[in-house]
Amino acid sequence: MTTEDTRRALVVRGGWDGHQPVLISDGFVPFLKERGFVVETSEDLAVYEDAERLAATDLIVQCWSMGTATPEQSGNLAAAVRAGTGLAGWHGGIVDSFHDHGYHLLTGGTFVMHPPGFLDHTYRLSPEHAGHPVIAGLADFAVHTEQYWVLTDPHIEVLATTTFPPDGLHDRPVVMPAVWTRTWGAGRVFVSTIGHKPDDFDVPEVRTLTERGLLWASR
Repeated sequence: MTTEDTRRALVVRGGWDGHQPVLISDGFVPFLKERGFVVETSEDLAVYEDAERLAATDLIVQCWSMGTATPEQSGNLAAAVRAGTGLAGWHGGIVDSFHDHGYHLLTGGTFVMHPPGFLDHTYRLSPEHAGHPVIAGLADFAVHTEQYWVLTDPHIEVLATTTFPPDGLHDRPVVMPAVWTRTWGAGRVFVSTIGHKPDDFDVPEVRTLTERGLLWASR
Protein backbone atom coordinates (compact mmCIF):
# COMPACT_ATOMS: atom_id res chain seq x y z
CA MET A 1 0.00 0.00 0.00
CA THR A 2 1.45 3.35 -0.99
CA THR A 3 1.38 6.44 1.16
CA GLU A 4 -1.25 7.92 -1.15
CA ASP A 5 -3.50 4.89 -0.60
CA THR A 6 -3.23 4.91 3.19
CA ARG A 7 -6.17 6.32 5.09
CA ARG A 8 -5.66 8.21 8.31
CA ALA A 9 -7.83 7.84 11.41
CA LEU A 10 -7.74 10.10 14.45
CA VAL A 11 -9.27 8.83 17.71
CA VAL A 12 -10.13 11.70 20.05
CA ARG A 13 -10.92 10.39 23.51
CA GLY A 14 -11.42 11.74 27.00
CA GLY A 15 -14.01 13.55 29.05
CA TRP A 16 -16.01 11.66 31.66
CA ASP A 17 -14.10 8.58 32.83
CA GLY A 18 -17.29 6.60 33.46
CA HIS A 19 -17.50 5.82 29.74
CA GLN A 20 -13.96 4.39 29.77
CA PRO A 21 -12.98 6.27 26.61
CA VAL A 22 -9.42 4.96 26.37
CA LEU A 23 -10.23 1.32 27.11
CA ILE A 24 -13.19 1.12 24.75
CA SER A 25 -11.66 3.09 21.89
CA ASP A 26 -8.49 0.99 22.16
CA GLY A 27 -10.69 -1.98 21.30
CA PHE A 28 -11.25 -0.56 17.81
CA VAL A 29 -7.71 0.55 17.01
CA PRO A 30 -6.52 -2.92 15.86
CA PHE A 31 -9.58 -3.23 13.61
CA LEU A 32 -8.81 0.08 11.92
CA LYS A 33 -5.16 -0.83 11.49
CA GLU A 34 -6.15 -4.16 9.94
CA ARG A 35 -8.25 -2.21 7.45
CA GLY A 36 -5.24 -0.19 6.40
CA PHE A 37 -5.62 2.95 8.50
CA VAL A 38 -2.75 4.79 10.10
CA VAL A 39 -4.26 5.46 13.53
CA GLU A 40 -3.37 8.36 15.80
CA THR A 41 -4.91 9.07 19.18
CA SER A 42 -5.37 12.30 21.08
CA GLU A 43 -6.53 12.86 24.64
CA ASP A 44 -6.61 16.64 24.24
CA LEU A 45 -9.33 18.63 22.46
CA ALA A 46 -6.63 21.02 21.28
CA VAL A 47 -6.24 18.62 18.35
CA TYR A 48 -9.44 20.20 16.97
CA GLU A 49 -7.59 23.51 16.71
CA ASP A 50 -5.37 22.10 13.95
CA ALA A 51 -7.60 22.59 10.93
CA GLU A 52 -4.94 21.33 8.53
CA ARG A 53 -4.53 18.09 10.45
CA LEU A 54 -8.29 17.51 10.53
CA ALA A 55 -8.56 18.16 6.80
CA ALA A 56 -5.90 15.52 6.14
CA THR A 57 -7.73 12.94 8.27
CA ASP A 58 -10.11 10.47 6.63
CA LEU A 59 -11.92 9.39 9.80
CA ILE A 60 -12.33 11.02 13.20
CA VAL A 61 -13.54 8.65 15.90
CA GLN A 62 -14.80 10.77 18.76
CA CYS A 63 -15.04 9.20 22.21
CA TRP A 64 -15.32 12.28 24.42
CA SER A 65 -18.24 12.42 26.85
CA MET A 66 -19.45 15.72 28.28
CA GLY A 67 -16.87 18.48 28.36
CA THR A 68 -16.83 21.75 26.46
CA ALA A 69 -15.37 22.56 23.08
CA THR A 70 -14.46 26.08 22.08
CA PRO A 71 -16.13 27.73 19.08
CA GLU A 72 -12.86 27.26 17.18
CA GLN A 73 -12.69 23.54 18.00
CA SER A 74 -16.32 22.87 17.09
CA GLY A 75 -16.05 25.00 13.98
CA ASN A 76 -12.93 23.26 12.73
CA LEU A 77 -14.46 19.84 13.30
CA ALA A 78 -17.63 20.75 11.42
CA ALA A 79 -15.64 22.32 8.59
CA ALA A 80 -13.46 19.23 8.22
CA VAL A 81 -16.51 16.96 7.99
CA ARG A 82 -18.20 19.32 5.57
CA ALA A 83 -15.13 19.02 3.34
CA GLY A 84 -15.12 15.20 3.44
CA THR A 85 -13.56 13.96 6.69
CA GLY A 86 -15.69 11.21 8.26
CA LEU A 87 -16.95 11.38 11.85
CA ALA A 88 -18.07 8.38 13.88
CA GLY A 89 -18.68 7.43 17.48
CA TRP A 90 -20.87 5.70 20.00
CA HIS A 91 -22.91 6.44 23.10
CA GLY A 92 -22.05 9.51 25.17
CA GLY A 93 -18.74 9.88 23.38
CA ILE A 94 -20.52 11.43 20.44
CA VAL A 95 -24.05 12.44 21.51
CA ASP A 96 -23.35 13.65 25.07
CA SER A 97 -20.52 15.97 24.07
CA PHE A 98 -20.15 19.72 23.69
CA HIS A 99 -23.69 21.00 24.22
CA ASP A 100 -22.86 24.30 22.59
CA HIS A 101 -21.74 26.00 19.38
CA GLY A 102 -24.09 23.93 17.20
CA TYR A 103 -22.12 20.70 17.63
CA HIS A 104 -25.25 18.53 17.58
CA LEU A 105 -26.31 19.93 14.23
CA LEU A 106 -23.30 17.97 13.00
CA THR A 107 -24.05 14.70 14.80
CA GLY A 108 -27.78 14.80 14.10
CA GLY A 109 -28.79 14.01 17.67
CA THR A 110 -28.18 14.75 21.32
CA PHE A 111 -28.53 12.74 24.53
CA VAL A 112 -31.32 13.78 26.91
CA MET A 113 -31.65 11.03 29.55
CA HIS A 114 -31.62 7.32 30.26
CA PRO A 115 -33.64 5.30 32.79
CA PRO A 116 -31.70 4.37 35.94
CA GLY A 117 -29.22 1.54 35.67
CA PHE A 118 -28.82 -1.08 32.97
CA LEU A 119 -31.88 -2.57 31.29
CA ASP A 120 -32.52 -5.52 29.00
CA HIS A 121 -33.90 -3.97 25.84
CA THR A 122 -34.09 -4.74 22.14
CA TYR A 123 -32.77 -2.88 19.12
CA ARG A 124 -34.81 -3.30 15.96
CA LEU A 125 -33.25 -2.76 12.55
CA SER A 126 -35.09 -0.53 10.11
CA PRO A 127 -36.60 -2.71 7.35
CA GLU A 128 -36.48 0.14 4.84
CA HIS A 129 -32.70 0.31 5.25
CA ALA A 130 -32.04 -3.44 5.44
CA GLY A 131 -29.54 -3.20 2.59
CA HIS A 132 -27.48 -0.42 4.17
CA PRO A 133 -23.86 -1.57 4.53
CA VAL A 134 -23.85 -0.86 8.27
CA ILE A 135 -26.66 -3.32 9.06
CA ALA A 136 -26.98 -5.58 5.98
CA GLY A 137 -27.45 -9.20 6.99
CA LEU A 138 -27.92 -8.45 10.69
CA ALA A 139 -31.01 -9.20 12.76
CA ASP A 140 -32.66 -7.51 15.75
CA PHE A 141 -30.70 -7.96 18.97
CA ALA A 142 -30.89 -7.33 22.71
CA VAL A 143 -28.39 -5.66 25.03
CA HIS A 144 -28.23 -5.25 28.81
CA THR A 145 -27.05 -1.67 29.12
CA GLU A 146 -28.20 1.95 29.26
CA GLN A 147 -31.06 2.89 26.98
CA TYR A 148 -30.62 6.38 25.56
CA TRP A 149 -33.43 8.87 25.06
CA VAL A 150 -32.25 11.30 22.39
CA LEU A 151 -33.50 14.25 20.39
CA THR A 152 -32.68 13.89 16.71
CA ASP A 153 -32.57 15.82 13.47
CA PRO A 154 -35.17 14.76 10.87
CA HIS A 155 -32.36 14.72 8.32
CA ILE A 156 -30.78 11.51 9.67
CA GLU A 157 -31.12 8.02 8.22
CA VAL A 158 -32.28 5.81 11.11
CA LEU A 159 -30.84 2.29 10.90
CA ALA A 160 -32.00 0.93 14.27
CA THR A 161 -34.47 1.92 16.96
CA THR A 162 -35.24 0.99 20.55
CA THR A 163 -38.64 1.26 22.23
CA PHE A 164 -39.39 2.79 25.61
CA PRO A 165 -42.49 1.32 27.29
CA PRO A 166 -45.27 3.51 28.67
CA ASP A 167 -44.54 5.05 32.06
CA GLY A 168 -45.82 7.73 34.38
CA LEU A 169 -45.08 10.44 31.83
CA HIS A 170 -45.86 8.68 28.54
CA ASP A 171 -49.14 6.88 27.90
CA ARG A 172 -47.87 4.87 24.94
CA PRO A 173 -44.61 3.27 23.76
CA VAL A 174 -42.00 5.61 22.29
CA VAL A 175 -39.84 4.41 19.41
CA MET A 176 -36.44 6.08 19.66
CA PRO A 177 -33.65 6.30 17.05
CA ALA A 178 -30.60 4.40 18.30
CA VAL A 179 -28.26 4.00 15.32
CA TRP A 180 -28.13 6.41 12.43
CA THR A 181 -26.07 7.90 9.64
CA ARG A 182 -26.12 11.29 8.01
CA THR A 183 -24.21 13.40 5.56
CA TRP A 184 -22.77 16.84 6.32
CA GLY A 185 -21.63 18.49 3.14
CA ALA A 186 -19.17 16.07 1.55
CA GLY A 187 -18.65 14.17 4.82
CA ARG A 188 -20.38 11.22 6.44
CA VAL A 189 -21.38 10.82 10.08
CA PHE A 190 -22.14 7.55 11.91
CA VAL A 191 -23.71 7.47 15.38
CA SER A 192 -24.63 4.57 17.65
CA THR A 193 -26.13 5.23 21.06
CA ILE A 194 -24.99 1.80 22.28
CA GLY A 195 -21.71 1.40 24.16
CA HIS A 196 -21.72 2.51 27.77
CA LYS A 197 -19.42 -0.32 28.87
CA PRO A 198 -16.87 -2.59 27.22
CA ASP A 199 -19.01 -5.74 27.26
CA ASP A 200 -21.73 -4.02 25.24
CA PHE A 201 -19.40 -4.64 22.30
CA ASP A 202 -19.27 -8.35 23.10
CA VAL A 203 -22.73 -8.54 21.54
CA PRO A 204 -21.82 -9.55 17.97
CA GLU A 205 -24.32 -7.24 16.31
CA VAL A 206 -23.09 -4.24 18.31
CA ARG A 207 -19.47 -4.94 17.44
CA THR A 208 -20.28 -5.52 13.78
CA LEU A 209 -22.45 -2.46 13.19
CA THR A 210 -19.96 -0.25 15.02
CA GLU A 211 -17.03 -1.49 12.97
CA ARG A 212 -19.02 -1.11 9.78
CA GLY A 213 -20.10 2.35 10.83
CA LEU A 214 -16.50 3.45 11.21
CA LEU A 215 -15.69 2.22 7.72
CA TRP A 216 -18.86 3.72 6.22
CA ALA A 217 -18.12 7.16 7.64
CA SER A 218 -14.51 7.29 6.47
CA ARG A 219 -13.59 9.20 3.37
